[in-house]
Amino acid sequence: MTDYWESTEPGDGRREPRAQRRSDARTQSLNGIWRFRLSPTGAGTGDAFLGEEFDDTGWDEMPVPSHWVLEPFTPLAGGAARSMRGTPEGPLYTNTSYPIPLDPPNVGPDNPTGDYRLVFDGPEGWDAAVLRFQGVDSCAKVWLNGTELGWSMGSRLPFEFDAPLRPGPNVLCVRVHRWSAGTYLEDQDMWWLPGIFRDVELLERPADGIEDFFVHADFDAATGIGTLRVDAWGTDGAICARVEVPELGVHAESGETVTMLVEAWSAESPRLYTGVLRTPGEAVELRIGFRRVEVRDGVLLANGAPLVFRGVNRHEHHPDTGRTLDRDTMRQDVMLMKQANIDAVRTSHYPPHPEFLRLCDEYGLWVVEECDLETHGFIFAGWEGNPPAEPAWRPALLDRLHRTVERDKNHPSVVIWSMANESGIGETFGTMRGYLAERDPARPVLYERDPSYRDSDFFSLMYPSLDELDAIGRREEPRPDGVTGAEDERRRGLPFLLVEYAHAMGNGPGSLQDYWRIMTAHDRICGGFVWEWIDHGFSAVDEDGHAYVMHGDDVIGYEPRGGRFSLHGLVFSDRTPTPGLVELARAYAPLEITIEVDARGRATATVRNTRHDADTSDVVFSWTAESDGVTMGSGSLAVPILDAGAAAVVELPLPAPLHEAVVTVEAALAADAAWAPAGHVIAWGQGLSEGEPPSRSETALPPVSGGVRAAGLVSVGSARFDGATGRLVQLGGIELDGPWLDLHRAPTENDHGQGSLNDIASVWAATGMDRMLQRVDDVSHGDGWLRTRGRTAPSTHPHAVEWTMTWRAEGQGVLLDVDADFVGPWRDTPYQHRDIWVPRLGLLFALPGGMDQVRWYGRGPGETYVDSCEGSRTGRFASSIDALQTPYPVPQENGNHVQTRWLEIEGAGAMRVTGRPEFDFTLRRWTSVDLERASRPAQLVDSGTVWLNVDHRQQGIGSASVGPALPERYRVPRERTRWSVHLA
Repeated sequence: MTDYWESTEPGDGRREPRAQRRSDARTQSLNGIWRFRLSPTGAGTGDAFLGEEFDDTGWDEMPVPSHWVLEPFTPLAGGAARSMRGTPEGPLYTNTSYPIPLDPPNVGPDNPTGDYRLVFDGPEGWDAAVLRFQGVDSCAKVWLNGTELGWSMGSRLPFEFDAPLRPGPNVLCVRVHRWSAGTYLEDQDMWWLPGIFRDVELLERPADGIEDFFVHADFDAATGIGTLRVDAWGTDGAICARVEVPELGVHAESGETVTMLVEAWSAESPRLYTGVLRTPGEAVELRIGFRRVEVRDGVLLANGAPLVFRGVNRHEHHPDTGRTLDRDTMRQDVMLMKQANIDAVRTSHYPPHPEFLRLCDEYGLWVVEECDLETHGFIFAGWEGNPPAEPAWRPALLDRLHRTVERDKNHPSVVIWSMANESGIGETFGTMRGYLAERDPARPVLYERDPSYRDSDFFSLMYPSLDELDAIGRREEPRPDGVTGAEDERRRGLPFLLVEYAHAMGNGPGSLQDYWRIMTAHDRICGGFVWEWIDHGFSAVDEDGHAYVMHGDDVIGYEPRGGRFSLHGLVFSDRTPTPGLVELARAYAPLEITIEVDARGRATATVRNTRHDADTSDVVFSWTAESDGVTMGSGSLAVPILDAGAAAVVELPLPAPLHEAVVTVEAALAADAAWAPAGHVIAWGQGLSEGEPPSRSETALPPVSGGVRAAGLVSVGSARFDGATGRLVQLGGIELDGPWLDLHRAPTENDHGQGSLNDIASVWAATGMDRMLQRVDDVSHGDGWLRTRGRTAPSTHPHAVEWTMTWRAEGQGVLLDVDADFVGPWRDTPYQHRDIWVPRLGLLFALPGGMDQVRWYGRGPGETYVDSCEGSRTGRFASSIDALQTPYPVPQENGNHVQTRWLEIEGAGAMRVTGRPEFDFTLRRWTSVDLERASRPAQLVDSGTVWLNVDHRQQGIGSASVGPALPERYRVPRERTRWSVHLA
């Protein structure tokens, strides 16, 4: 006999799925402390715990909702209570691999199973009751007062049972299996976290109550007329209920269609009308949003206007409680998204907690809701036995889709149903699409992985390159393999939805502005969703008491492990925004502001409203003019109210013609919004009127006169050099060392690529980028100058950089001219001949450890890179050196600042660096080698030296940890290069 947890059936004994609702019928929460015992096999503790007289006082206490692998308790048998984090019995992270043998639908005998037990007093005066579980991972069987109610799979989906309660104490028992046949349908790039992790409730079912209802609220953009019909069902089928929407004057019967003038719902204007659906036995709250989403002529439209998603993918995660989230945490997500100009969420890769969708309705987010289905791990079997292609699994797949749609069909924020993620192909998808066409034809349908797209209303891909995306926008992409001419013709007529792009792992992603410019340039592209919203890291403390963020590789002694790929969010695990979110907020800005400053210093601003449907009546504009970071003037700016899609050109009232000025225009909320206070900046633009950069000196050196020497030192102006090595050892009153020509950076997660694909970090390691040796070939000097010639190269390999550094006295400091030329075969081995990218080309200085403060004029205040800097302004900024570091949970290159004109460092003396015309800089208390070797932030310790990089250029950060290789234009050209900086 097959154990139920190894059955391809979805469950047994459950009630039909239905819409989530708020009702005047009573509810009793069963959340709280339950009794719990973990066993090593699917048999659990046996049957004794079902008995009413069973003594569970020796069992552990377990909060519900929670994941047992995140809670300290007594595991298996005996011993003291402990946490399972970081052990094979605890949370496990995989990306594509299954954590069990690939033998569907079997899971094997080793199946940790938690028995839960709760004694509660039944409510009084109820006609009947329903027991609802909002989410249990991965399979549960339920008993009430010793009677089996049934069992269910589908971890992120609710299930309900009729609950025959009795007066007084009732005994609820639940057996939860960590692994089940459902595991094969839930391989969703996430932590495996078993337990009753969402709410458990008793729901009153009054006589003449409302079993289910479906709100159909259409909107005609041409007339402004809304069409409303609310269908209702009781226990025996369709019923007659009263529909009341007082604000609209609606008093109708269920099933009746009424029309009236309404305001449409959209993510920008989330207009909800409150009503009630009433029978003699129950009143259900209605939150109605009128809107129409459709695909017409190959374009996605919402309320008659093209819709372009400014989106992110969102897993549910909390660093302490996993996928158990409270409303405040979900609300924090929504608020942060709205403040970052995000207007759309793909619920990767399962339905979220129902409260999240209520928040999306209320605050305004377009939602692509995904079914709780992914079978990615079947790639290791060549897709043999993939459930969507196997008829035996069809009931389970349809069950998951039914429960998704029926629960959330009344949310106006849900505009697209996604049938699955990365689940190969199979005939069951056609059956699923047929169900959607019949049950909810008003919403388009997405499935990305089938190259024919016959069951999808969208063409979709993950992580195309910029060139590929542009070709798609022009409908000039190549035909996919294995697709017929007719299928390809249909596919080319579909809108394109970029379901995943810009992998936000570690320091990244790059090219956000580039992707957005392409997406908005083509009507075919209806936006995209960055991967992803949040790092999936857990709060942990090491043996020395240092806090750190636990990732997949921290589970020692278990394979497969997904490694650090659990850390790929725009916010850190504690929801602190990353620099990537700053960049995305600028890319997704709902207003385009372009400043033009002419040669006379006069400025105009072009403001274009790129919102979907909202005008700019909620926005105020202001301007600021700065010269060298000093404010020269500011004020409000009169911009006419712009409808969506409209633009205006406004002259800026500058106080006088300004030379070498930065002019900034901001658009900010005029009043408090639900998601941000008045004054919150939603968009900005800058225009620069710069003078000609100082020309690089090419004058002949003065004749050799021996210079000024003292104790082996050579003086050039205020600088002193080691006469033998040519290194700078003193500048004014500061003792320092360097510079060394520097080509190395600590690899970012994107530098590591994915597997062997785009793994430039391994090429750097193989070719010695972290162990470059400096050789000085010649030092010469004369009256007011010093020149050093040398070579920088790794051991073992023949490639090198030959360089010349020429110093001249200039003003209060010295001017340094650098000439660097790449020589040798820059290939990683004689056999592979992979091209070696140079991560940086610049100068490294060692400064006194007492340096601690920095000011600069350039991009800021946060870190910037050549492909991730448009979200940061040009201006004057100040910081401590320590605050310049971005605390990525896995140490890597961070803290760079591009387009810097001057830099001042203070503490143990003062030093100023001026660019000719500009440079990148990085300041930290450890070397790039230290940064590369550290696996956790606590391993980064003050070296007693401040290390300053002054770079001609550092390569971009890209998105290659999953996405395409870094575009050529963001790499460091390996060619003869000359640049200059002034030190004082």
